[in-house]
Amino acid sequence: MNKFITEKGRVLPLDRANVDTDFIIPKQFLKSIKRTGFGVNLFDEHRYLDKGEPDADNSQRPLNTDFVLNQPRYQGASILLAQENFGCGSSREHAPWALEDYGFRAILAPSFADIFFNNCFKNGLLPIVLDKELISGLFEEVASNEGYELEVDLNQQRIIKPDGSYIEFSVDAFRKHCLLNGLDDIGLTLEDADEIKAFEADWRERAPWYFSAGESV
Repeated sequence: MNKFITEKGRVLPLDRANVDTDFIIPKQFLKSIKRTGFGVNLFDEHRYLDKGEPDADNSQRPLNTDFVLNQPRYQGASILLAQENFGCGSSREHAPWALEDYGFRAILAPSFADIFFNNCFKNGLLPIVLDKELISGLFEEVASNEGYELEVDLNQQRIIKPDGSYIEFSVDAFRKHCLLNGLDDIGLTLEDADEIKAFEADWRERAPWYFSAGESV
């Protein structure tokens, strides 16, 4: 998993509440369990004018030029500005996969669906909960300033605006540790690799018959 320390990037405003995981990545793309390759189908039903199918040549599909993701001023965005209850619906982990694969590193919203919120941290995305008033103010600033950028500093827990002012945010200490060090569930387990190996060696000495029986099967 990629570490998250700081991210300075363009902000893309998705001014819509209750964006569910099917909106983020439609169900027909859930056939793969790889974490990569989903970015081209992020927001597929609104991003393109035709119906998307797995393995389609997305470069040949007609774009919906009215959709915010396709507007030139937001190209290359890495910070997503959203509304309340972002990521509701099914628990598909493909949703944060698609967002991360597209290039988003942080999501700012008044609230998130619980499972989606947890899945973000496990996949290198930083979901930040901010007061509704702060989110509304950011939407106004993004709309008024083309190329609007923010810098998200996880270590300092600050969102730094172009004028140098900042917004502080809260994050669970354990989740912060995992993101700063790029640790998903597997990475956390491997931190204890020496202890795991020692336990296995000790168990082989105390119960050798268990391992011989298993190895002969």
